[in-house]
Amino acid sequence: MPFLPRGGLRLYQFDSFGPDLLQAVFTRQGGTSPDPWDSLNLGSTVGDNLDRVRENRMRAFAAVDRDPASLFDVWQVHGVDVAIAEAPHPPDSPHQQADIILTDRPGLTLLMRFADCVPILLHDPVRKVAGIAHAGWLGTVRGTARAAVESMHARFGSDPADVLAAIGPSIGPDHYAVGADVVTQVRQAFGQDAAGLLTSRDGQAYFDLWTANRLLLERAGVRQVETSGLCTACALDDWYSHRAEKGRTGRFGAMIGLK
Repeated sequence: MPFLPRGGLRLYQFDSFGPDLLQAVFTRQGGTSPDPWDSLNLGSTVGDNLDRVRENRMRAFAAVDRDPASLFDVWQVHGVDVAIAEAPHPPDSPHQQADIILTDRPGLTLLMRFADCVPILLHDPVRKVAGIAHAGWLGTVRGTARAAVESMHARFGSDPADVLAAIGPSIGPDHYAVGADVVTQVRQAFGQDAAGLLTSRDGQAYFDLWTANRLLLERAGVRQVETSGLCTACALDDWYSHRAEKGRTGRFGAMIGLK
């Protein structure tokens, strides 16, 4: 499996992307934060000390030989809004609300944070565009993955057939129990395909976020989708899981950028 040790950290990289792209999903290992955020927590809104979060971020950037000043991140809100990154996010300035970030600027580093929701990494090697998206159940039924690909086409002229996509570590279908309201919205969003995304066990419904987001990407015209198949709730040594840790946990980071 494509796990790599880097600078005392442990990170995951996808096989699909080429050497002209920086891409990494950081496990929770190698940071400074204590329980319950141990240890490479990159989330600044989960109760951890901000100095530790900053140090963790510096370690993550150092591990991939990237300048921390190249960071562009957003305030994630489970929607379909797009942020176009043309310059680093100014320190101590308000964050744009978005769940999709796209850029065609080499040297910028796009970062999002996760703890069960789906990281979606995107690269168009023809138009030289990189992107990252955040999709929980709400973002999935709203079509965040599809919106990201459509925005790549509208803003940068990307042909979806050229786009390489990757679905990162997130809560797996065997662990993602959902209520009747979510089931209803899945059926409304996916129509006849919803039957393949929902299973029932002992009277409880479960939602397959991996297959749902692959389907959205394929509907948008993407032909190459790599899925990590790594469940955050199954491997707490590596990943934060909001569901498995009952909300008391940190956030791991997913990063992408053009070289």
